[in-house]
Amino acid sequence: MNLKINNRFKSILGLLLLISLYFVAPVTAAQSDSTVVDTVAAVATTATTDSATVDTTAAAVVTDSSATTVSATAADGTAAAKVAEVKKIDPQVYKNFFYYLLLFLVACTIIAVIGKIHSVYVLTRKMNGKHNPLSNNNWQAALLFLFLIVFLAGIYYSYTVWGSWAWRDAVTEHGKEIDQMFIITLAITTFVLVVTHIILLTFTYVYRMRAKRMAYYYPHNDSIERIWTIVPAIVLTVLVLFGFFTWRSITNVPEELQKSALQVEVLGEQFQWHVRYPGADGKIGKRNYKLTTATNGYGIDFNDKNSWDDIRGGDIVIPVNKSVRFHIISKDIIHSFFIPDFRVQVNAVPGMTNYFQFTPTVTTEEMRDRMNDPKYDFIMLCNKICGSGHWNMAKKVVVVTEAEYKEWLSKQEKYFTEDLQKEFANNSPVEGVTTASVN
Repeated sequence: MNLKINNRFKSILGLLLLISLYFVAPVTAAQSDSTVVDTVAAVATTATTDSATVDTTAAAVVTDSSATTVSATAADGTAAAKVAEVKKIDPQVYKNFFYYLLLFLVACTIIAVIGKIHSVYVLTRKMNGKHNPLSNNNWQAALLFLFLIVFLAGIYYSYTVWGSWAWRDAVTEHGKEIDQMFIITLAITTFVLVVTHIILLTFTYVYRMRAKRMAYYYPHNDSIERIWTIVPAIVLTVLVLFGFFTWRSITNVPEELQKSALQVEVLGEQFQWHVRYPGADGKIGKRNYKLTTATNGYGIDFNDKNSWDDIRGGDIVIPVNKSVRFHIISKDIIHSFFIPDFRVQVNAVPGMTNYFQFTPTVTTEEMRDRMNDPKYDFIMLCNKICGSGHWNMAKKVVVVTEAEYKEWLSKQEKYFTEDLQKEFANNSPVEGVTTASVN
C-alpha cells in the first residue's frame, strides 16, 4: 500500500516538473525573440550607416550614386520587413497561460493530497478500532445546516438589494392591480420556500443517523396527507381566481369606454413595428393583406374613406390620464406587444386583432424625474422570439400631456401619400377618390 502511494506521489511530482519546464520555455523564447530583435536592429543600423557612407561617396562619384541609393533603400526595406515579421504574440501571453495552468494543477495536487491524508486517517482509525462509520453523517448534516443559513441570507440579500433594483411601480391604472396580485403571490411563495427549507434542512441535522439510535418507521398518516393536499389546493384556487378576476377587469371594457378611448393600431412584422393613428374622424381605416404593394407596405384598404386621414406614427405617443385602446395585429408571424412599465403584454397574431386598453398615469418627463435619469424612456418590445432580428424590435413609447399630444399629432405624416393617391386613382373607379386630398 505504501509503495503504491509513493509511486503516485512520484508521478505527480514528475508531472509538476514537466509542467515547470513548459513554464520556463516561454522565458527562453522571449530571450530568443529579444536577440532576434536586437540582431535585426543592428542590421537596420548597419544598413543606415552604409547608406550614409554611400551618400558621402556619391558626392564625389555622381555616376554611381543612383545604384548605391537603390541598394541602400532595398536594405532598409528588408530590415523593416524583418522587424515586422518578428512582431508576433507577446511571450507574456504564454507565461500567463502556463502560470494559470500550473496553478490549477497545484490546486488539484493539493486536493489529491488532502484526499490521500484523509484516506490514511480513516485506515489508521480502522486499524486502531476507533473508526465511527456514522461520523460522515454528522459532517454532511452540519454542512446542510450551514447551507440553510447561507440560503436564508441569500434570500434576504435578494429582496433588500436586487428587489429594490429590479422593481418599479406600474405607471398605468390597471398596473396597480397586477402589481398587487404579483406581490401577494410572491409573498405566499416566499413563505412556503423559507418554511419548507427550514424544515427540510433542520430535520436532516436533528434526525441524522447516530449510534444506538433506531429510526422510527412511519409509513402513513391520513391527517398529514389531508393537510398537504387540501391547503395547497385552496391557496392555488384563490390565486387562480384572483388572477382571473383581475384579468377580466382589465380586458372586459364596457363598449362606451371602448368607443371613447383613443384608438391606436400597432402592426408587427419581421423585424419592426408600425403605428397607425386615426385622423380627424377618430376611426382607423380597414386593412387587407392582399392590397400590400411596394408603396402600400401596410396593406391599407383605401376604398374605405376612414383610412384617407390615418396618421403614421414614428413612435408611440399617447396622452397621460386618457384611456388608449390598442389594436394589435401581425403581418407575418406571431409577435408580442410588451411594455414592461405599463404591465401590458398581448400577442400579435396573423389573421386576427387583439385589443388592450389602458390609461397611463405618469408622463415620460415625470418618470425621468422619478428615476433621476434624463434619458429614460418607456420601451415597447417584442416578447416573442420571432427570428434573427428579434432583439431589434423595439419602439419608444412617449407619454405626454394632452396639449403636447395634439401638437405632435398635427406634425405627423399621413399614410395616404400623394404617390398612393395617384396609384389608387389610376386603379380605382370609385367616385370622388381623386379629390381625396390629405393636405
